[in-house]
Amino acid sequence: MTTLPAAAIPTSYIDHDGVSYWMEKHGFCKELVIASIDEKVTKTFAGHVAEGCFRAPVTSDNALALRNALPNLTPTKFGLALSVGFGDRLGLATPGHVAALDAVGGKIKPVFAQQSIREMGRTNRTPRNVLDDATWGAFQGGWTGQVGADADHLHTNEDIDRCVEAGFVFFTLDPNDHVNPEAENAPAARCEEMARGLDWAGLESSYEDFLQRYSGHTIDLEDESIVLDNESLIRAMAKYGDALVQTMAMYRHLQNTGIDFEFEMAVDETDYPTKPAEHVVIMSELKRLGANPVSFAPRFVGGFEKGVEYIGNLAELKRDFEIHAEIARALGPYKLSLHSGSDKFSTYPLIAEATRGVVHLKTAGTSWAEALRVIARYDPALFRKVLDLSIREFETNRQSYHLSCDLSRIPSNPSDVDLENLLTLTDSRQVLHVGYGAALTTYHDELYACWLTHEDDLTEIIRDHFVKHLAPFAQWA
Repeated sequence: MTTLPAAAIPTSYIDHDGVSYWMEKHGFCKELVIASIDEKVTKTFAGHVAEGCFRAPVTSDNALALRNALPNLTPTKFGLALSVGFGDRLGLATPGHVAALDAVGGKIKPVFAQQSIREMGRTNRTPRNVLDDATWGAFQGGWTGQVGADADHLHTNEDIDRCVEAGFVFFTLDPNDHVNPEAENAPAARCEEMARGLDWAGLESSYEDFLQRYSGHTIDLEDESIVLDNESLIRAMAKYGDALVQTMAMYRHLQNTGIDFEFEMAVDETDYPTKPAEHVVIMSELKRLGANPVSFAPRFVGGFEKGVEYIGNLAELKRDFEIHAEIARALGPYKLSLHSGSDKFSTYPLIAEATRGVVHLKTAGTSWAEALRVIARYDPALFRKVLDLSIREFETNRQSYHLSCDLSRIPSNPSDVDLENLLTLTDSRQVLHVGYGAALTTYHDELYACWLTHEDDLTEIIRDHFVKHLAPFAQWA
């Protein structure tokens, strides 16, 4: 191993094809160092030669060059392997995610680059920003395994195109805006009216053919059977038919891009749990139309709110996991995907066992919330400003999130030593959790100055937090 200078980040060092690469940090700036001045090695990088090495700034073009030089950093499909999405909104959290994976054994497949278009908008990032930050973070952390990249919660073809161009390979197609909540409790006659009125041409079928195809069929599972009667079939299509049309439209568009990809269908952000018969109809129709998702995210029973533990009856959730997992094995196999999975520690052993490790865990904002611990410790005044802003902007920030926090329960004037505890209390944690967009925009420079000054602390906090997420899954990987 090359003797590294004091400015080097030791975890980043790697030898590949006889060439050494590492990252150095100078103040708040980082640069890639390549222990070679051979143009065959350095020609795709932009930088300069100094002291016998090639030095390249941390830029988007150099991130692409690094992915080409170190192929494991180029996103790949994971198929049915147990995987976790990490959702780094900061662009600084990935080294902590790597450290957590290393701590639990490193066999879980990581999707470091994962962010929804909604989150990108709130953080003023592009798909390419997300992918490049994940590349640099994985390199800095010393990750030598494969990586994934999830274009999360896509609603439009335009969103798909942006993520295809950036280099994503996993696409979460989200038709939740097309799920019809009225069908949950509507009379049977109204459900039939809604089902008959669907865009059946978009599903290459008809109402009559649909009923003939499934009516009276029995799906035999390991521990029970699901009988598809007319009422459950009609209600399922009234509820999810438009969502299937939208999913297939996006899927066909994705196919037409010509890239090699895998996709997930997600209906988790809906008002009502996905019933077993609805799961059967959704996935059977997708398969009939030639779309085979690698994973499916139903709406499970109970409360999956942002940044806090599961709210609900764990015995009921265990049963829900089990029946959906049995359906996934019977119709697939494909993975069950657990969204809003941050901090749902009680649920992880249950879904890992139910799916036998054929599962994808998706986290997002918890790294941002935990990163605020660094701010609370080292810049209490800045933390207070972030908290005040998050409270003022809460009604705007809460849109599209499931939350039950109460602003009145947040301590009004906590001491400096109690600030970090606000990230443990449910009400204040949720308010801060969804305040990321406004805070990162308003206090961007101050926040990053603190995080970069105390980057080792940031990595340690995120590592410790994610070990608790990953450990229940490690034995199944």
